[in-house]
Order: sequence, then structure tokens, then C-alpha cells
Amino acid sequence: MEKLLLMAFLFLAIAVLPSIHGLDQSPNGVEKWFKKLPHAKEKMTKLHFYFHDTVNATNPSAIQIAQANITFQSPTLFGLVRMMDNPLTVKPEPNSEIIGRAQGIYGSASFKDIEFLMTLNLVFTKGKYNGSTLSILGHNQIFHEYREMPIVGGSGVFRLSRGIATAKTYWADNAQNAIVEYHVVVLHY
Repeated sequence: MEKLLLMAFLFLAIAVLPSIHGLDQSPNGVEKWFKKLPHAKEKMTKLHFYFHDTVNATNPSAIQIAQANITFQSPTLFGLVRMMDNPLTVKPEPNSEIIGRAQGIYGSASFKDIEFLMTLNLVFTKGKYNGSTLSILGHNQIFHEYREMPIVGGSGVFRLSRGIATAKTYWADNAQNAIVEYHVVVLHY
């Protein structure tokens, strides 16, 4: 029975849901999209949301997956690596409407300060960007008021995107939980 349900789901995913917002994601569809690109006009989109990183709770959204031998002797927790599936919300309150997920990895990458290497996808699950993603690969100096991280790509309506994500800590506690406000400006076609 489980195999039958899985096969039905896969059939739906492949046959019935082939596109995001009218974008054909098949190899032929992507090639057609690229052929039209020279005539496409670049757009700028601004996004604002809150990122909820919950490490110490009953249901964490980020969990430790690795550490160096010296991590807990280091004042910066150098070598600590976490995998995340953090909710993105419209407002800072944890019970606010969820519009997507931040899925990826961050790790403590400095011996001198608490600074993270962030590699994540912003996966939008509601609204006009539902099914689209933005990819971030950047340096996050978490004790700076504003941190700028590059948008290095995307999918769906954000194909060939580039831009900047600006992060600002809205709230944090000593248990390493945080709510971070994000302003994103992205160029895409």
C-alpha cells in the first residue's frame, strides 16, 4: 500500500505538476526559456521576512551535524556545523504566517570572532513566489548590526538571480536561538 501511494505521489509530481508559475522545468522548457532571454527585461524584486533559527527547543529547526576536535575549547566555537530547516515568516512572532523555509548549512568559520559561513536556499512555499528559491553563499558576522550576504542564484521565477540579502538580528537568547530580519533585493528575469 505504501509503495502504491508513493508511486501515485511520484506520478503527480512528474506528470501533473511539471511547472512553477507557468515555467516549464523540463530540459526542453529550460532551453526555450534561455532562447527568449536576450529579449527578456531584468526585474528587481524586494523581499522582507523573518528567519527563525531554533537550536535549543523541543522541536529545533537547526541541529548540530559536525564539530572539530577543538570546537568546545574555542571561544568562537570554530568548526561547529549546523544543518537548518528554519521557517521564514511575514512577521517576527513565531506564530506568524510561514512563507517559506531557509534550508542549508552554517558553520563557525573564524578563530577570532563568531562568524558563520552560510550556504542556504530560501525556499518559498506561499504566495506568488511559491515553488521558487534563492541561494545564498556568504559570510555572516552575527554580532554586526547589519550583515550583507550575496544571492548567487535561484530557481523558478528567480532563475539567473543575483542580489543581496541584508540580515539584522531581531531577537536572540543565550541558548543560541535567534530571530533574524531579512531584507532581500534581487535582480532576475
